Amino acid sequence: MSDQSTIFAPASGFGRAAVAVVRLSGPACAAVLNALSGPLPPPRRLSLRSLRDPADGAVLDKALVCWMPGPQTFSGEDMAELHLHGGAAVRAGVLRVLSGLPGCRAAEAGAFTRRAVLNGRMDLTEAEGIADLIEAETEAQRRQALRQLDGVLGRQVEAWREEALTCLAAAEAALDFADEGDVDDAALDAALLGRVAALRAEIAAALADGRRGERLRDGFTVVLAGAPNVGKSTLLNALSRRDAAIVSDVPGTTRDAIEVRLDLGGLPVLLVDTAGLRETADAIESEGIARTRRRIAQADLVLLLADGDEAETGFPDVPLVRIRTKADLEGPAANVREDVRISARTGLGLDTLLGIVQERAETALGSGDAVVTRERHREALVRCLVHLDRVLAAADGTLPELVSEDLRMAARALGEISGRVGVEDVLDRLFSSFCIGK
Repeated sequence: MSDQSTIFAPASGFGRAAVAVVRLSGPACAAVLNALSGPLPPPRRLSLRSLRDPADGAVLDKALVCWMPGPQTFSGEDMAELHLHGGAAVRAGVLRVLSGLPGCRAAEAGAFTRRAVLNGRMDLTEAEGIADLIEAETEAQRRQALRQLDGVLGRQVEAWREEALTCLAAAEAALDFADEGDVDDAALDAALLGRVAALRAEIAAALADGRRGERLRDGFTVVLAGAPNVGKSTLLNALSRRDAAIVSDVPGTTRDAIEVRLDLGGLPVLLVDTAGLRETADAIESEGIARTRRRIAQADLVLLLADGDEAETGFPDVPLVRIRTKADLEGPAANVREDVRISARTGLGLDTLLGIVQERAETALGSGDAVVTRERHREALVRCLVHLDRVLAAADGTLPELVSEDLRMAARALGEISGRVGVEDVLDRLFSSFCIGK
């Protein structure tokens, strides 16, 4: 690591609380603790100390201090924690003093985890698991994030990478010792192609998962669609149990998509209210309708609402559940195809509808644990397959030098997933989404 500064940040939430935790990481941690609280406490034990401002000796707080020498720490370098009383003035005073100490600076978002990656304490997939765990809203998301934090994806990708490197070594050996009498080119080529084919099959099987991992992270997207005033916003509010959308008798009230997240049986569901579908001369409403059609095309499931005999025109080929709304007001219309009848006002049919949505989500997300959880992983694995396919086509007379290069690029693509090569831009994007102090 080129950054030799010592970073600090609150590791607990802001606002008044019983305890506020400030964490530090870097080479000056021991000097900081000496300056604030006197001699270093025993490693990895909480010790009660008076914290003082080195400038004038004024007491800042009576706090628990923890000293954690590296490299066996979260970040891989010296670390310390200050467990303060949770008042805003106490925390602000300690942070002010820390900012004035030599070699210290406030940490940016994700700085502690970034140092852990750069110091080899975890790979990039485990860091992504931390980010997903922080963002997890349902039980299924929590389990998936914990699996990734535990290194399931990282270990699998590293095993694939080791196999690609083994194949590369065999290919280069055939290249380097082609003139040796004890090297059987034909036998080596057949064995090499067999191993490459087996590796390709494993990676292809991981990719053929219906994007379960990504969909679990982002949520199963359910779009409410239909003509204006059929009850889309009312249904959204009823399912989310809050006034998330404005409800009005005026057609065209909803102009842009309104999103609400639900937890159905531990599965994340993203419910999207959209603008009513109709012909209109209003430019703003027309843009809202165009956005509605785009969201419908991308949806995992569309709830098509109708309260009369509205005809379905120009509807894309997407999974549909046809819903008859306002069932408390009148009987079903003869021309309406319906899968379920509901009344958002009285609650009629809402449990049935939620059961249908949950069943569809369970089917779409599948059973078992996904290996690939981000689009970045998928793109790298697809690039790896492209290079492996070129190797498998080597029987058509491809130069052995090109076979070696394709194997090298396949291994590189796998290395990008775990953070071994070419990931500086990935680090910037990932850690910018972290909390300060993580």
